[in-house]
Amino acid sequence: MTIAIHTPDWVKHAVFYQIFPDRFAQGQHPHQSSWRGALEFWQSPPTDQGYKGGDLWGVLEKLDYLQDLGITALYFTPIFQSACNHRYHTHDYYQVDPLLGGDAAFRALRKETQARGIKLVLDGVFNHASRGFFYFNDILENGPHSPWLDWFKVKKWPLSAYDGNYPANYASWVGNRALPQFNHDNPDVREYIMRVGEYWLRQGIDGWRLDVPFEVTTPGFWQEFRQRVKAINPEAYIVGEVWRDSRQWLDGTQFDGVMNYLFTGPTLAFVGGDRIDPAVVELPDYDVYPPIDAAQYAAKMAALIAIYPWEIQLTQLNLLDSHDTPRALTVLGEDAQAFQLATLLMLTFPGAPCIYYGNEVGLSGAMDPDCRRVFPPESEWNQELLAQHQGLIALRDRFPALRTGDYRVVEANGSLYAFTRSLGPAQLLIAVNVGREAIAMPRPTAMQNWPVVYGAPQTEDQITLPPQSACILTNQA
Repeated sequence: MTIAIHTPDWVKHAVFYQIFPDRFAQGQHPHQSSWRGALEFWQSPPTDQGYKGGDLWGVLEKLDYLQDLGITALYFTPIFQSACNHRYHTHDYYQVDPLLGGDAAFRALRKETQARGIKLVLDGVFNHASRGFFYFNDILENGPHSPWLDWFKVKKWPLSAYDGNYPANYASWVGNRALPQFNHDNPDVREYIMRVGEYWLRQGIDGWRLDVPFEVTTPGFWQEFRQRVKAINPEAYIVGEVWRDSRQWLDGTQFDGVMNYLFTGPTLAFVGGDRIDPAVVELPDYDVYPPIDAAQYAAKMAALIAIYPWEIQLTQLNLLDSHDTPRALTVLGEDAQAFQLATLLMLTFPGAPCIYYGNEVGLSGAMDPDCRRVFPPESEWNQELLAQHQGLIALRDRFPALRTGDYRVVEANGSLYAFTRSLGPAQLLIAVNVGREAIAMPRPTAMQNWPVVYGAPQTEDQITLPPQSACILTNQA
């Protein structure tokens, strides 16, 4: 039986902005001042354990900036109470971390984002909790007498939650004893997680990004999660952190999309070429190296589009980097022109683009914690990059074909890659030259009078692109 696939329509038209809350902005709310003495200096290099003090009040104060950029949806890495700056070690799934402003800051932010039409997606860490999570902490305190023993996968006694000289004796995520893994086969655990998912939807969020959902192997778990979520909000977005081929989760019964690292790797490999240092990208599970040419890139994009239903393709979360990877600008050897080309390819590819905070102003960074630097002061912004992001997002908003139109490659040779996006009579031609020399392509007869809406190519009988440049033409004046 063929399943009718439905995905949230708003995602197909959204531009996401990923925020790592501790590093984006410090709010000026008076209740936050009591924390300041425990914080690292804002501009100092980030550390694994230190807190910078970014909070949701700060995000609230930055909404004008985000709207001017063209952002219509925010994805937050975890915001719930935790004892780490990234908050993937959840203590309390029902409380926003006090360091982030607590529930009051969340309510104020949600009210204002709703008023502005900005969607809000939270990070759901449902594979594992933390040593500070009450039910696991009770096991540490009461041993085999704890009533929540079966919430986790205890193998033998004694448990060693902190001392690495002894075996932990319980299952944890990738062997990290700080992250005890839930026993998802336990109906009480399953119901607890389902209710967390439902609770925050009732508080007004618009979806969940699911952390390492492939680690949850209990049959039917994500199918039930989808049913429970969609029962509250049929247009809620469910996006999974799956780095590779995700067809088993994108069958219409589980996720609406995944973080599209199968787009990320080839795109950086194509625009970056020999500028990419393999040592920078050896840890993340995406293929940024070796370099590929336009024909190879075209083949990879065609294969990527072919493996998912079109309804799913339009709600994939396309990204160039995240809190789990080096910054794209650093991956590309700090080559701002190459980064601009990658940004253009992301903002013109089917699916929802997601900008990692600070990318639009040229923020750099190697693997974490370096990719989690604070948002820079305006004096350090790359204004050309910012203007490019604003311009491309405005074009995406202006032309529906860039959001939901067909994608067809028309040229892929050496350093030249060109494709069209078409929706009804509306058509756009996007041409990219990633090489260090100018390159020309014939201008199809049907496109002779199309105006240029992006870039500065020479356009007569052919389209000539300067080195590391791109252009967009359209039949829509």
